[in-house]
Amino acid sequence: MGLRLGEALRLFGRTGPSDVSATAEGIAFVGAGGKTAAVFAIARESPTPAFVTSTTHFGAWQTELADRHIIANSRADLGSLHDAGVTLVTGPFGPDERSQPVTPEVLLGLRAESIARGRPLLIEADGARQKPLKAPADKEPPIPEFVTMVVVVAGMSGLGKPLSAQVVHRPEIFASLSGLKIGQPISGQALARVLAHRQGGLKNIPPAARHSVLLNQADTHELQSEANGLARALLKDFDSVVVGSLQDHTIYAVHESCAGVILAAGEASRFGQPKQLLNWRGRPFVRAVAESALEAGLSPVIVVTGAAAESVEFALGNLPVMIARNAHWQGGQASSIQAGIAAAPPAAGAAMFLLSDQPQVTPQVIRALVEAHAAGLPPIVVPMIREERRGNPVLFDRSTFADLLALRGDVGGRGIFSRHRVRFLPWHDSRLLLDVDTPEDYRRLIESDAE
Repeated sequence: MGLRLGEALRLFGRTGPSDVSATAEGIAFVGAGGKTAAVFAIARESPTPAFVTSTTHFGAWQTELADRHIIANSRADLGSLHDAGVTLVTGPFGPDERSQPVTPEVLLGLRAESIARGRPLLIEADGARQKPLKAPADKEPPIPEFVTMVVVVAGMSGLGKPLSAQVVHRPEIFASLSGLKIGQPISGQALARVLAHRQGGLKNIPPAARHSVLLNQADTHELQSEANGLARALLKDFDSVVVGSLQDHTIYAVHESCAGVILAAGEASRFGQPKQLLNWRGRPFVRAVAESALEAGLSPVIVVTGAAAESVEFALGNLPVMIARNAHWQGGQASSIQAGIAAAPPAAGAAMFLLSDQPQVTPQVIRALVEAHAAGLPPIVVPMIREERRGNPVLFDRSTFADLLALRGDVGGRGIFSRHRVRFLPWHDSRLLLDVDTPEDYRRLIESDAE
């Protein structure tokens, strides 16, 4: 069974510890191209009954998506809330069969009820007139300041179509933010500019709120490829990018930042000198590994140092990496793993551990591991070399971090393999099996590079 939307957004489900507290505090959905579908998909997936409301409008025809509907003119009207199913709370309906936004009093009351009962509060906070794309007007979107997460939705079905009112809600504003002219085809790059603009997709998001993009309506291989290509640029401004088709109930990919943790704290007693500083194609080992991690897009790249820390850090020069000194490096590899995890940002969806004595690891295999993780958020991704031998590097989903932090002594990440599902990625470069423990190993590595 594939990922569901709530799992892809890490709200609840199989991808590790859920963030039900975020749903209770409030999640706002803005943009176009599937907001209502996303709201009710998560409401139905929730392990507890959900409350749904809007700071804009719901159509009368959309009330059927809920199990019960309450029209609340004041906080007193919330007394009929039920602890079962999906409850939709709106303001009264006008002659156009659209609801008025709930009042601030009702919204705060609903928030208080959701927190007290531990129920998700899902808020549609934008209108798009059922167009796949939009840009916000001056007073849009009305996102409550208390929400802890914002999901920005965009319909990929709008790509390639002329920029017009038939495809885009508020096309003139979209044109201004994207750099397109009315009538020009909407490109993926133009959409990315709007989504990442402070007056576009990022508008009015509370400073402390997590924020993700849902690229919905990716119903063809071409649109999925386009969406996956946009993700790397969007991750500079968003915590995650989810690619899917809510109509097909399918999540194709979940893109998040993956931290690269280079384990470079050992003293290399068996080798007799710091392996991190051995020469590889004219560069120290540790610098070569860091350059490959950076080229592959790992972010941030964290180098854990310990023995010979100053020399190792000097070898990295001006590379844009973080240094995490492990004062307890003599206690074994587990302490370096913990130092790397502690240095990773809270938004990191995964961490990939690279060894400083494996400069032959290429950006290609690093990217392949990240892509395999994006395709379903498996807890652990490992390259599998010929004869069913496990290689390095290894990627660990954030759901495994607690177990990694519990490791002790000279135990690496393989110490938790038995506790999590492992995705093995076939890879045909046997050099990933080489590491340098002795001068003879170093000789073999150099010879393999010359072949």
